[in-house]
Amino acid sequence: AELVERRRWLSERRFLHALNYCMLLPGPEATQLATYLGWLMHGVPGGLVAGGLFLLPSVLVLLSLASIYALWGQLPLLTAVFWALKPAVLAIVLQAAWRLGRRTLHTPLLVAIALAALLGLSLLHLPYALLLAGAALLGALAARYRPHWIRRAQAGHAPAGAAAALTAPPSPALHDDRTPPPPHARFSRRGLALALLAGGLALGVPLAALGLADGWNGLLATMARFFSKVALLSFGGAYAVLPYVAREAVNDFGWQSAAQMVDGLALGETTPGPLIMVVGFVGFMGGWHEAGTLARALSAGLVVVWFTFLPSFVFI
Repeated sequence: AELVERRRWLSERRFLHALNYCMLLPGPEATQLATYLGWLMHGVPGGLVAGGLFLLPSVLVLLSLASIYALWGQLPLLTAVFWALKPAVLAIVLQAAWRLGRRTLHTPLLVAIALAALLGLSLLHLPYALLLAGAALLGALAARYRPHWIRRAQAGHAPAGAAAALTAPPSPALHDDRTPPPPHARFSRRGLALALLAGGLALGVPLAALGLADGWNGLLATMARFFSKVALLSFGGAYAVLPYVAREAVNDFGWQSAAQMVDGLALGETTPGPLIMVVGFVGFMGGWHEAGTLARALSAGLVVVWFTFLPSFVFI
């Protein structure tokens, strides 16, 4: 509404193309879309400003609430608030899972893949990456040899608004359907090399510094490595990856309890910004339980945010 209809920065078709492009990438698509639109308008500085300011309010709000939770969360009033929030959050998660399932599981094979993934996670404790790779392989094989196993029997009709957008004449937008890509948006080997170099330095230098300062197996370096992996495996949005994060953070690393994870989801659901920002709460609580100081907790939260969202900027 803001960029397409009011400001006329780009056409609706170009906006939908950008959205579909971002949904194909691992990581939070809303953050990537904001970064992409800033990059399209003003190159790398625009992408950094748009993506960074899209995340900054959420980071500040969530870490502030996490600090209040850690310092005063045991007070009767706040305890009662979180006990009331937990069932509401669980209802939101269940409703989201049901809605996503109804939109996604429309053939027996897809239902079987979902059930196999559930059993693999809960009973067999298979690696999350292995489940994603297995599902992708099954999808590729089915698309090649049995397409009807993964596609609807009859394709539905596009909504009237979408059909109109695809058939409407080009709009007088700054970036409309026929506007050639700006110079910075054209492929360049030098640009690709510089982006990969900058991304590698932004990942490698902080990770090396954390390893030297805190030990390679210390809390901060471990969180940096784990959430970098999360960022590269987070297909399907926050609701798909957060169960994996919760299992690892609670059962394997012991950064927080299961009840605290639900409390973190409650904070994430009631604050602005992408839900995946809950990972900042996970990092905060891990640092709090290790040292019991706000400085350590905030450091851990910021490390998690950096390594979770950095790959999105590098991809764009």
